[in-house]
Amino acid sequence: MLQMMVTKRLGKRQFHFTVQGANFHEVVAEYDRLSFPDVNKCGVCGSDNLDLTAREAQGKFKYTSLKCLDCRADVTFGKRQDDDQTVFLRKTEDGKLDWRAWEKEPATK
Repeated sequence: MLQMMVTKRLGKRQFHFTVQGANFHEVVAEYDRLSFPDVNKCGVCGSDNLDLTAREAQGKFKYTSLKCLDCRADVTFGKRQDDDQTVFLRKTEDGKLDWRAWEKEPATK
């Protein structure tokens, strides 16, 4: 079993992932499944105070996001339909990261 340490820089933090496989080809294939780039700053406010978050909605939908801890904007990770272990950061049609500004939910009565 071979392993490789992968470091991704998201804002001012570094995240270390370990991928493994039976041989060199499998290790590199696992590395390719983390197909997202380093992200230096928030696409809304420009802060480098970013973190990874995970949540579940309605007990069945799982979301992983990169979130700005200053303005609360986020960009969600997507998964391939044919391989739900390959992740990428969602992009707009023009190829930029799809940062979404935080919107306060309306108060309920």
